[in-house]
Amino acid sequence: MKRVATITFLLGLASLASADVVLPKIIAGHAEEPLIVAHRGASRDAPENTIPAFQLAWEQGADAIEGDFHLSKDGEIVCFHDADTKRVAGTQLVVRQSTLAELKQLDVGATHGVAFNGTRIPTIAEVFATIPQGKKIFIEVKCGAEIIPTLLNEIDQSGLTQEQIVVISFNKQVIQQLKIKAPQYKASWLCSFNKQETGEITPALATVLKTLKQIQADGLSSNTAVPASVIEAVSQQGYEWHVWTINDLNTARRMQALGVLSITTDVPGSMR
Repeated sequence: MKRVATITFLLGLASLASADVVLPKIIAGHAEEPLIVAHRGASRDAPENTIPAFQLAWEQGADAIEGDFHLSKDGEIVCFHDADTKRVAGTQLVVRQSTLAELKQLDVGATHGVAFNGTRIPTIAEVFATIPQGKKIFIEVKCGAEIIPTLLNEIDQSGLTQEQIVVISFNKQVIQQLKIKAPQYKASWLCSFNKQETGEITPALATVLKTLKQIQADGLSSNTAVPASVIEAVSQQGYEWHVWTINDLNTARRMQALGVLSITTDVPGSMR
């Protein structure tokens, strides 16, 4: 991402200040350039979580790709978001109850246009093979910690470096077990913040910090509803902060001003 022009940066800070947002100390100097992470690949332009989407993300200048991964019935790791295939493929198979061969028969590209007819669900090894030297992958685990032994084996066989791998999950046990078995890999806890009718934002800061410490996470990955006070506290405790899913530049610039390390987006080309 090109560095935001000084005037845009200052206007962004002024806007935040006028909204009574407490800015974290991390922006005392100048916001760093966050990584651009392609959400399920370049998923606005190509079928999500497919090889065409990931290849297009690299062509559009993404620093990293993010993909969702499940364990199939026969112990293969497949790149797919939902628990079943109905939304994307039109045919309903439960991923964890289906073999790789059964899942590979599905066309997951047809709904995105005739150019993608015949696109298949990729394995994690096939996704790894698209990653250029120096680029990263954010591996979102959508199932439970039972995937970890197979995942670590796939990473070992991929030829990717330790620095290219980040594991993320809403499942706290996944992050905790990953850090126990392979602490060399970075792992972030995914957390969605919500505003209650009372105006309270949940989860509370104390809960977030307790969870991050308990599961030995390297960072927090959140939606944009995260309070600035949480960002500041998380950063002061030495945790990384990442954000998803942003498709407009104004929000991206606001998150950049707050010190985010990566921005996950469906449109890596225009975000770049």
